[in-house]
Amino acid sequence: MTILTDRPERHPYAVACDVRDPRALIDAVEHLGKPDAIFSNSDHLQTETALAASYFGLPAKDWRACAAAKNKFLMRRKLLDAGIEQVFSVRLGPGDPVPDLPCPVVLKPREGVASEDVMLVERDLAGAVAEVRKRRPGEALVVEEYLEGPLRTLETLGDADGVRVLGGFETTLGALPYFVEERLDWAPRDASHEHVLAALRALGVRLGACHTEYVVTDRGPRIVEVNYRVIGDHCDFLMGDILGVPLFEWILRAHLGERVPELPGASAYGSAVSLVADRTGTIKEAPGHECVVSGDVRLWHRPLRDVGDVVSLTHTNRDYLGVVRAVGPDRARVEAAVEGYRAARPWVVE
Repeated sequence: MTILTDRPERHPYAVACDVRDPRALIDAVEHLGKPDAIFSNSDHLQTETALAASYFGLPAKDWRACAAAKNKFLMRRKLLDAGIEQVFSVRLGPGDPVPDLPCPVVLKPREGVASEDVMLVERDLAGAVAEVRKRRPGEALVVEEYLEGPLRTLETLGDADGVRVLGGFETTLGALPYFVEERLDWAPRDASHEHVLAALRALGVRLGACHTEYVVTDRGPRIVEVNYRVIGDHCDFLMGDILGVPLFEWILRAHLGERVPELPGASAYGSAVSLVADRTGTIKEAPGHECVVSGDVRLWHRPLRDVGDVVSLTHTNRDYLGVVRAVGPDRARVEAAVEGYRAARPWVVE
């Protein structure tokens, strides 16, 4: 395996390359010799990776699907043109005037990640846009309809035979006007998944893993965003544990042109709980990286910050201190194990 990176100072054993430029990526790969697969799990590099893989005749995602999934305005247009759903959306270029729109609306970066600068605007849209533009000069924003209802995810994995459903999660958010994901709980398949699969077909999503977020509104399911890579924040590990399969191996084998094996039904229940800082301060105490067995429940804690770190609230997923994931026979026992761990091993920020 060879790693290409635009940050060689952080990865001394990798090959330096401007990975955001498909021409540079193709040139670097050609110099190394023809590979068996070209793969990235980065939100930012799916289009470039797809173009490079296509150049070498390797299994590749459709670069148009990658571009449309990453660009939230293009995604809305594609779904509208396909007759899948209609969600009000306006693109604001860096110098565009802010239209007079009825609130509430959601303001977000056109190609953002980790809930950064995503907010519910109930009044003064112009003020909110000005605030975000200070942090993101030169970037396009999107203003769209606020979708009210339970937030869920659909996790899929595609090969040459089509797209298969791995499962999905129910998402618990923190307090509005921000959209910080605090918890994900494994959820059974239901009728809403068919709408999401139709949306993925319209976008051209096929090969590889895809993580789609959607809201079940009173008008039916509506897509929030499509992330054409596997789910993050340790829910990828959680999903592999729940399904009892080597998930990452399956993803890579799909990019090698192999078929995805038959999926077993989930035989367990799982949750991923993000430990979110609720104040600015310095981390005084924190549990370490550990695995705990509590009765029938296996629980893992991964710290994302260190004792002594100074925490400054951003109201995004960047406020995570750590992640607890747990797998057990049912929700009640999993929740009891998580709450018991948090009580016994708290994060202390002062």
